[in-house]
Amino acid sequence: MAITLTDLEVGQEIGRSSIDVTRLDLVKYAGASGDFNPIHWNESFARGVDLPGVIAHGMFTMGSAVQAVTDWIGDPAAVIDYQTRFTRPVVVDDTTAQPGNAGAVIEVVGVVGALDADNSTARIDLTVSAGGQKVLVKAQAVVRIW
Repeated sequence: MAITLTDLEVGQEIGRSSIDVTRLDLVKYAGASGDFNPIHWNESFARGVDLPGVIAHGMFTMGSAVQAVTDWIGDPAAVIDYQTRFTRPVVVDDTTAQPGNAGAVIEVVGVVGALDADNSTARIDLTVSAGGQKVLVKAQAVVRIW
């Protein structure tokens, strides 16, 4: 069923998700993105530059968060704008000795922040946190609603 603007109201929740993140995920992302900065895979290096441990790539976090919007709208091409501010790193603990356990969990909640009937768009505001702390702020995706 297609979503229409009349189906939506400001403040309406569009979905929520929990994203398990492992260090293997970060290694795979590094390969796909070409970002092999050791802060994303080497514990001693990350701590040596005053980080609390290995951290997820910011763009990994951002991309993971918008998945809630694309799942809801059903078409990634409907997302015509997406912006955020990075506020806190996502620390990914080493869980390689415990297969199936996440090193971090990113929690995402999406709500309708604004509707624009003239442009047939909805702004979806995302609350993105890890370990009880917001890791992205002003995370907003604009989607075209046909």
